[in-house]
Amino acid sequence: MAYTSQTSHRAALLVTSVAVLGLLTACGDGTGTRSGPQQFSGTAAPATGGSTTEDSTADGTPTRTPTAGSGTPAGEPSSPPASHDGANSAAPPASGGGSRCHTSELSASVGRNNPGAGQENFPIVFTNTSARTCTVRGYPGAAFVNASGGQLGPDPKRTSGTSATVTLKPGQRAWAGLTFSNPEISGARTATPAALLITPPDERDQLKVAWTAGAVPVSGNASAVSLTVLAPGSGA
Repeated sequence: MAYTSQTSHRAALLVTSVAVLGLLTACGDGTGTRSGPQQFSGTAAPATGGSTTEDSTADGTPTRTPTAGSGTPAGEPSSPPASHDGANSAAPPASGGGSRCHTSELSASVGRNNPGAGQENFPIVFTNTSARTCTVRGYPGAAFVNASGGQLGPDPKRTSGTSATVTLKPGQRAWAGLTFSNPEISGARTATPAALLITPPDERDQLKVAWTAGAVPVSGNASAVSLTVLAPGSGA
C-alpha cells in the first residue's frame, strides 16, 4: 500500500508542473517571446502633512501658488499692507504762523518813560522769543504788585482805540502804552511796586517784570492807570 501512495503523489506533482508551464506560455505575445511590464497613465495622490508653495506643470516647470489668506495671485509679489497709523497717514501740518502768541513764546519788558503834560508814559513791550510766527491783538493785562505778590491799586483802565492784529515773526516786537498821572501833580496816594505783572492778550499765564521807575498812584484822585491797544514795534 505504501508503494502505491508514492506513485500517486509523484503523478500529482507532474500534472501541476505541466499546468504551470502552460500558464507561462499563455503570457507571451504570440511570437514565443515574453512581453515587458505594462505601463498605465495616472496621477499620483498629493502628499499630506505639510503646506506646498510650489507645484509643477506637465513639463516640470514650477509655478508659484498663493498661500492661504494672502490674496495675492500666483506669480505676483505681495504688496506691503496699507498703514493705518494716523501719524503716518495724516497730511503734515501747514507751515507758517497766524495763530495767537502764547505766554511761553513771549518775553516782556518795560521801556523808558516818556513823560509829557503831567503824564508818565511807559511802553510795555512783548518780544516773540519762539521759532514760529504768531500774532497778538488787543489789550494786555497789567497789575502792580509788592514784594509779597499783593496787587497795588485797581486794575488799569483801557483807553479807547481800534484793535488790530499784530503779526510777530521770531524776534519782532509789539507794544502797548501804560499811562498814569504824575502823583506829585495829582496828589494821589502812592506806593512803590516791586514788579509789574503783564498778561498777553487772551492768555492766563503772566510775565513778571521788575519795576524800577519809582512810586505809582494806587488810590485817591487821578489814581487811574491806563493801557492802550497793542501796536507794532517797541514804542521807543
